[in-house]
Amino acid sequence: MTFPVIGVVGGGQLARMMAPPATALGFELRVLAEGEDVSAVAAVATAPVGDYKDLDTLLEFAKGVDVLTFDHEHVPTDHLHALLDAGVNVQPGPESLVNAQDKLVMRAAIDRLGLPNPEWAAVSTVEELVAFGDKIGWPVVLKTPRGGYDGKGVRIVDSPEDAADTASWFQAMSPLLAEAKVDFSRELSALVARTPSGEARAWPVVHTIQVDGVCDEVIAPAQNISVEVAAAAEDAALRIATELGVTGVMAAELFETPGVGAGFLINELAMRPHNTGHWTQDGSITSQFEQHLRAVLDLPLGATDALAPVAVMKNFLGGENQDLFAAFPVALAFEPAAKVHCYGKSVRPGRKIGHVNLLGTTASDVDSVRARATAVANTIRDGRVPSESSEENA
Repeated sequence: MTFPVIGVVGGGQLARMMAPPATALGFELRVLAEGEDVSAVAAVATAPVGDYKDLDTLLEFAKGVDVLTFDHEHVPTDHLHALLDAGVNVQPGPESLVNAQDKLVMRAAIDRLGLPNPEWAAVSTVEELVAFGDKIGWPVVLKTPRGGYDGKGVRIVDSPEDAADTASWFQAMSPLLAEAKVDFSRELSALVARTPSGEARAWPVVHTIQVDGVCDEVIAPAQNISVEVAAAAEDAALRIATELGVTGVMAAELFETPGVGAGFLINELAMRPHNTGHWTQDGSITSQFEQHLRAVLDLPLGATDALAPVAVMKNFLGGENQDLFAAFPVALAFEPAAKVHCYGKSVRPGRKIGHVNLLGTTASDVDSVRARATAVANTIRDGRVPSESSEENA
């Protein structure tokens, strides 16, 4: 009796959190790690260190795996095609993954599918950026098509005068993506999974709260969202996954625009487990990490029903406290129902190092659940119980 071997390119926290469901299902998980100290190394038995930008390293890592998948979207597209040519089972494949790797490709695909897209343009010079801003109105958002994440590679350009300061961006990469700055009420995320044979499932649409470009908190399901908008957002994500041939988990990050168009616009896509889906570890019948493994192996997908009327995920970033474990007794005693997930990373200010999940028994509990999850996260981050005033400002 043999069980499959899954290779994950990238050794971050997403790969780390694939390990428990892989173990539960009897799969062997291997990780191509960026270094000996990255997050996933402590969680898997086989974690060779190698450069994911080197094709020979990827080919060597792929030997003996039944499927190759990803912790991030940064593997060069040409390398993905070369892996396919060598007979490697790559999931998701390069034709779909490129829509998460390259925001210009993604914007064109969303237009082609007729789904809600902000106004956008590929711009190669400061003059083209100014022309775009003059056409649609200032301010505009300038993005690097490849390599940006967690707010990196994104700049708000307020005026033609401000645009002059972006010349270095065009020298580093061209063309860039220019977008209208969307007037939105909040950010949403529609998380789905799809198998190579075409089965697809969606989780409830969630409300995501970003701080300085980084996901800070997720409320599942999104509260006070119309049934029609939630259904349309879910359908849009499922359609993207189907039409683009996505396999595994995909997150469609959205801007909610009440009363305008479909009620939302598509912001970005991620074709892997995603920060906005961490709540599923403790709040859904099937977590996004188990679902991703099942999907890339073309196994039947698990149920995506929520386990409670409300779930909150609260990230915690590195702060002054270097000894996270020393804060555990107080944090865990404060809220016994909280589920803490630490990533095994060294602490640096602003670095994602863990998250807290907490469920509520009724939808009306959402404010209390948020406050309690935040208190646990902040206690671990700071090494002390936050004051009442700091909890309110968190």
